[in-house]
Amino acid sequence: MSEENYQLETLAIRAGSLRSQFNEHSEALFLTSSFMSDSAAQAAARFSGAEPGYIYSRFTNPTVAMFEERLAALEGAEQCVATASGMSAILACCMGVLKAGDHVVASRSLFGATVNLFVGILKKFGIETTFVSATDVSEWAAAVLPNTRLFFLETPSNPLTEVSDIAAIAAVAKQRGVLLAVDNCFCSPILQRPFDLGADIVIHSATKYLDGQGRVLGGAVLGSKKVMEGVFQFLRTAGPTLSAFNAWVILKGMETLKLRMEAHSANALQLAQWLEKQPNVARVFYPGLLSHPQHRLAMQQQKTGGGIVAFEVKGGKEAAWRVIDATQMISITANLGDTKSTITHPATTTHARITPEARAAAGITDSLLRIGVGLEAVSDIQADLARGL
Repeated sequence: MSEENYQLETLAIRAGSLRSQFNEHSEALFLTSSFMSDSAAQAAARFSGAEPGYIYSRFTNPTVAMFEERLAALEGAEQCVATASGMSAILACCMGVLKAGDHVVASRSLFGATVNLFVGILKKFGIETTFVSATDVSEWAAAVLPNTRLFFLETPSNPLTEVSDIAAIAAVAKQRGVLLAVDNCFCSPILQRPFDLGADIVIHSATKYLDGQGRVLGGAVLGSKKVMEGVFQFLRTAGPTLSAFNAWVILKGMETLKLRMEAHSANALQLAQWLEKQPNVARVFYPGLLSHPQHRLAMQQQKTGGGIVAFEVKGGKEAAWRVIDATQMISITANLGDTKSTITHPATTTHARITPEARAAAGITDSLLRIGVGLEAVSDIQADLARGL
């Protein structure tokens, strides 16, 4: 099919649909570790890249290829490299485009494991990172060094939903000859397309909204074929591979992506508006609210506010934990992007392994809670939270 002629909801269902000789209607699941060649010459040609073909499921599998092609179509990317998880996607991106001695400028408003990857792992291999404001573009420009190779941000951020000006940061990156990578996990390509705003690389935890039902792990890195060459070679050699089964599950989840993202967003907005009226809530963080500091920017580069709501309760950690423990329906888990609503205390879960100083710099207090707003009736979500509020 000619992908440029179709809307996103159609691409989420139809793009990347390879067919075997049986011409199956639903995407096939290829559970095999390797693929046979017809001759020694063909095997050699495929290993060298002279002839296209599937070789070994660590780096070539038809089901995984369908997922890669579908997500690339949705994001408007030349190439997608699928990985085993969202964090392995970030690692593959960094290992593919960076080397010892390089420098990274990253938002200080990142998922805790991402921060640890930069300061705890990449630093051991001679890659230094400077953390700057997610929202102050001047800090990005000021942090650039002669050896800066990568800008890295997530927008909206986890968990405070800070919104970075992708186009403005991309302009700085291009002026300085730096690649810009955007973690698009919270929005998905349905709500936000970073390539249209100047990004060079887009990263996903497919575990979240792309699957949408909390079933499997997956990740992806997308960009031009030139940029993805190093990422693919890292995957081929090191093997942080998306399994064929997980790719198949995520493919089926993506078919309802547009419907789910619209429903998540509608529920989240209603919940955020309700939380703002609760006397024991000190502050609500949601891009769709007029009170959000980057509301206008969010509505320019996103279609809706998304499905994540964070809020601070009055009374610190004790009060925050009381809200969590009083829930009877909402799932107490750090995952998000699920049809089921989830709740977590970021300071002691998703961001517990970063330093107290880093948490403070990112605005993550002991009174903060994050809700991954699901697809239940909003009145039921509100009632569950009201027990502890």
